[in-house]
Amino acid sequence: MFKRIMKGGQKKPSKPEDASAFGPTPPAAPAPPVTVPPPSGTIEPLPPLRDAAVSERQSLFIRKLQICCHVLDFSDTLKSVREKEIKRQTLMELVDFIQSGSGKITETCQEEMIKMVSANIFRCLPPASHENTGQEATDPEEEEPCLEPAWPHLQLVYELLLRYVVSSDTDTKVAKRYIDHSFVLKLLDLFDSEDPREREYLKTILHRVYGKFMVHRPFIRKAINNIFFRFIYETERHSGIGELLEILGSIINGFALPMKEEHKLFLARALLPLHKPKPVAVYHQQLSYCIAQFVEKDFKLADTVIRGLIKYWPLTNCQKEVLFLGELEEVLEATQAAEFQRCMVPLFRQVARCLNSSHFQAHLAMQVAERALFLWNNEHIVSLIAQNRTVVLPIIFEALEKNIQSHWNRAVHGLTVNVRKMFQEMDAELFEECQRQYAEREAKAKELEEQRELNWKRLADAAAQNGADMVTA
Repeated sequence: MFKRIMKGGQKKPSKPEDASAFGPTPPAAPAPPVTVPPPSGTIEPLPPLRDAAVSERQSLFIRKLQICCHVLDFSDTLKSVREKEIKRQTLMELVDFIQSGSGKITETCQEEMIKMVSANIFRCLPPASHENTGQEATDPEEEEPCLEPAWPHLQLVYELLLRYVVSSDTDTKVAKRYIDHSFVLKLLDLFDSEDPREREYLKTILHRVYGKFMVHRPFIRKAINNIFFRFIYETERHSGIGELLEILGSIINGFALPMKEEHKLFLARALLPLHKPKPVAVYHQQLSYCIAQFVEKDFKLADTVIRGLIKYWPLTNCQKEVLFLGELEEVLEATQAAEFQRCMVPLFRQVARCLNSSHFQAHLAMQVAERALFLWNNEHIVSLIAQNRTVVLPIIFEALEKNIQSHWNRAVHGLTVNVRKMFQEMDAELFEECQRQYAEREAKAKELEEQRELNWKRLADAAAQNGADMVTA
């Protein structure tokens, strides 16, 4: 699914052999700067670009950009209907013109185009529904997205920006003057938009900017890092974490080896702590992909990742536990024997707790136990366990026995029997030794329980005797 992220625009048709669409523009005589009027007043339609003479096309292009700088009110559908339609048609014409690749856009036009884009897309996002009403925040998965009323115009502005960024005629040396750090930061702020259509465009555009403007790459990674920190440690509310992780999944895939220390720190300090927030289920698929990419790139990171998962393992949320177990299986598939040995003790202590998962809703606990037992369906994981069975079996033997003796669910009971049989066939001698030690522990525990009950009985008898003596006295 991640290969679909951001396929750049359509192929532009071959350029005609004549000069630029705006005519020759000698570098020694740049066009004078154009002042964008304030977004007020009426909007009047302008003649089409294709009908204008080459010498007049630049000024007409800029005038059309100025028209599109007017931000109209979409809260009232009956307000400025004519102006909205003129602006929409103008934006469509600008998009078609850029997409057609009729010629290079002059630097002046590029500057004015980025000004127009900024005037339209950079705005204060409306507060989330729970902030607006003062109610307690609900589960983000259950919330209805708040759609942007101005989307008919915003979509075309985003499309224009995307076509500009992906165009082979766009010179990065010129474009980076306008698509600068400030512009990128404002783009990242918009990822908190509740409208999924807007976030999809932002994801595609930012990924293209990252690919085209190498000078911005460290800055973009650091800015995303800061968004994650604020989300994890302050707000736990952000609409675009999933989209940012999708971009990162593609970025991580392109990391060179040996991996830089900066990237390893990003994994440990930003990606692994993203398992902590309550709404992790919303973006877990993208997060799991990023984590798996790190381990596939550098298998030595498996120990760091597995210990990180154990650190943030949920205590009472069964749905999150099932997600963690699925991610754990993906990581273990890419784990080598040496890294497995470093973390197998805390890992299988956690797996043992999952096998005996307890929850007041029994069906949720059953799902956790069942998902944990599915780990033994993976051949690579079974081979790692077999190589280290002398450590693994003693840790989980008690959990297996408890499931066989008392678990209410037939599926869990059957899976546990299969896993137990697998260990028995793997090493019968070790299995018998674990069985003997378990029987000894159970006998000792029973003896202690009986002794405790006897002590309580003696105390009760003594209290009753003392009470009787006090009454007769």
